[in-house]
Amino acid sequence: MLTYVFPGQGSQYIGMGTNLFEEFKELEKNADDILGFSVKELCLEVSGARLNQTQYTQPAIYTVNALSYLKKLNETGRKPDYVAGHSLGEYNALFAAGAFDFESGLKIVKKRGELMQRVKGGGMAAVIGLTKEQVDNILSENHFDGIDIANLNSPKQIVIAGNKELINRAKSIFEANEKVQLFSVLNVSGAFHSRYMSDAMREFEIFINGFKFSPLQIPVISNVFARPYVDSKLKETLVSQLTSSVNWTDSICYLMGRGNMEFVEVGPGNVLKSLIRRIQAEAEPLIVNEENWGDGKVERTDTRPVPSFYVNKGGQTSNEADNHIKTAETQKIVPTDLGSSEFKKDYNLKYAYLSGGMYRGISSEELVIQMGKAGMMGFYGTGGKRLQDIEKAVIRIQNSLTQNQAYGMNFIHHPYDLEHEEKIIQLYLKYGIKVIEAAAFVTITPALVMYRAKGLKKDAFGNVVANNKIIAKVSRPEVAESFLMPAPNRIVEKLLSLNKITKDEAELLVTVPIADDICVEADSGGHTDGGIAYTLMPAMIRLRDDMMDKYGYKKIVRVGSAGGIGTPSSAAAAFILGADFILTGSINQCTVEAGTSDAVKEMLQQINVQDTEYAPAGDMFELGAKVQVLKRGVFFPARANKLFELYRRYNSISELDKQTKSQLEDRYFKRSFEKVFEEVQKYKPESELQKAEADPKLKMALIFKWYFAYTTQLALEGKEESKVDFQVHCGPALGAFNQWVKGTKLEDWKERHVDTIGEKIMLETAEYLNYKVTMFMKG
Repeated sequence: MLTYVFPGQGSQYIGMGTNLFEEFKELEKNADDILGFSVKELCLEVSGARLNQTQYTQPAIYTVNALSYLKKLNETGRKPDYVAGHSLGEYNALFAAGAFDFESGLKIVKKRGELMQRVKGGGMAAVIGLTKEQVDNILSENHFDGIDIANLNSPKQIVIAGNKELINRAKSIFEANEKVQLFSVLNVSGAFHSRYMSDAMREFEIFINGFKFSPLQIPVISNVFARPYVDSKLKETLVSQLTSSVNWTDSICYLMGRGNMEFVEVGPGNVLKSLIRRIQAEAEPLIVNEENWGDGKVERTDTRPVPSFYVNKGGQTSNEADNHIKTAETQKIVPTDLGSSEFKKDYNLKYAYLSGGMYRGISSEELVIQMGKAGMMGFYGTGGKRLQDIEKAVIRIQNSLTQNQAYGMNFIHHPYDLEHEEKIIQLYLKYGIKVIEAAAFVTITPALVMYRAKGLKKDAFGNVVANNKIIAKVSRPEVAESFLMPAPNRIVEKLLSLNKITKDEAELLVTVPIADDICVEADSGGHTDGGIAYTLMPAMIRLRDDMMDKYGYKKIVRVGSAGGIGTPSSAAAAFILGADFILTGSINQCTVEAGTSDAVKEMLQQINVQDTEYAPAGDMFELGAKVQVLKRGVFFPARANKLFELYRRYNSISELDKQTKSQLEDRYFKRSFEKVFEEVQKYKPESELQKAEADPKLKMALIFKWYFAYTTQLALEGKEESKVDFQVHCGPALGAFNQWVKGTKLEDWKERHVDTIGEKIMLETAEYLNYKVTMFMKG
């Protein structure tokens, strides 16, 4: 059998494709028309300056790969049995398989290159000599949680990606390992194939949905899954490639397992040929006995799991069987019927209804107390709060609620300060906090594992029970999967060696998942990926079922829904999708109990569903992460996006033109850059300030990030003269809520109480479902 493999970025060289352009003049002209420049001249430029820039490199390699394939077909008259491509090369594999024509593929690649070129601040490095597991261990042991594995090029050639500063810090750590043959920082503009490509991925998904793909004529091996593409998942898989690792080793192992396979590299250079030789020498073939990928039928091996969406599989629903919707002829649904009865029992709740932890105490002590007294559960918003303030809030909440009334504390991820995470967890353990809401996590951290371990014990029947419960808010399947697994061995062993957990606790950790429950967060006001509940919920429930089967857990992990829930109909949709509980956020910000200013509440009660917009997240500014904020009546979204664009384009404040400097100082900051930096110096550690003095780009970031803290504080204080600069995190659910209560007493925020809202939503959700069931029964 024959496999053609297509190289990706990094294989370019000056003069590539010289003879091909003469042979395929019409395609060359079509390429020039699409790109707006001569691809031939680009490849022949003596300096190679443009050829090494991502937005030019990718269309150039795609074109040369495609023409090389067409020439190969003309010469041999034979199509391969399989095709595969490394990263960018996967587009040529799809072209060869008939997914799209040459021109469509080039348009897609052009957009991909432009989006990837825009991602700044990241870096990548190749580590030669270590396996993936060894690289993982080093990253974990040294708390490099902001670094992802981007490429698995061969069993002992791994590429990592992340914040450029972290990559540079990791260099000395890796080089100190005697097994490392080489640690090479790559000359790239961004952290490709990592979480840092999320914004580019979202924009790319919108763009690629404008194209129509055809059924594949040749099996194409996916970089993401190391298995053949499924026709129905072409776009979904290709989009996810931007943030997923390139599983090249497993892809070649899969092809090796198909039988006697000949590999031919098609395109410039011979990088893949060299990698394949190493894989053949160092790895075993992957044997899969039978498959019918188009129909989703798979006979699985014991060693390598097949991604869940390839497998047609039945399974239990997310709610228990006794919680199904009963028809109008038998029994009416009441609010206490909604959601999982086991979930309500575990948390001592009247309703399967939670309110999420909004940062800086906007989910205030009063809000949490009010929810607890009404038989629901709220989470105190700890993000951006000092440790001593969190402690005061815990004491007040505990003194105000009885032992049977539920409450929880938000626990937000601090990727660059794991020590701070541990301090918060130590505080929670000190005061016996039994429920935390884990938010914004992209990986499991030691603090989470320690909290989990300290609450584990065996009951009288020998079953492991968890006294410390974790509800994890997730918006991506890979993050959900990490919470559905037992604690990572490397973290458990590290905590054990430091005497932070006991041997008995370590042994119990392997029997339970990290989270008791997961809450699937769709498009909302927080750090989400802008996902849609209708697609996220079924995928997460399926993942939960698979993980339950895989690990044989005795107690089911419940799946809740959050994001976009502001009316009975949206809550009903969540429960119909299988939610065991619902969690609201934005609608609680415009209540009497919310810990923000009256001025903000006055503005929020006026908004509609179209009055929010995405803006950079202040805590993850350099990475380009975004949150949804109030747009109506404020300049903040436009100004915040302008700051990020300036940060992306320039390397220091001094590079800004005079007019821009004046605009920022006079209109945005209301003070000079020097004054801003003086304020930054009051709260930033000395080590970071020293780095900023040596790195003009970092100093610019600190000055720009000051604006985000400043605008948040303005909103919390409610200064009327500064309304246009208010930063208010908010999703469109509040706009929907405002329209629902228009003309009622709840139109005025001064009449809105979190418990009243929760009870009203649950009551009217039950009524709405009863009405709909009756309509369905009537046909």
